[in-house]
Amino acid sequence: MSKPLALFFAVFAVIWLGATAVALSHNGWLALLFAILALGTIGSGFAVKVRAEKRRKPSE
Repeated sequence: MSKPLALFFAVFAVIWLGATAVALSHNGWLALLFAILALGTIGSGFAVKVRAEKRRKPSE
């Protein structure tokens, strides 16, 4: 995975987690939504990383 793409996923995950922290004091359902978005962003970052590594390695 390229560094800018990794930075993109990291920044958005931190934004979603920060939004979760703020939403906890206001609305529980909104906090749950932000937490799910954060986990989805982190998971999709790992998926993109695995796909990028598979593309780099020649198939044997």
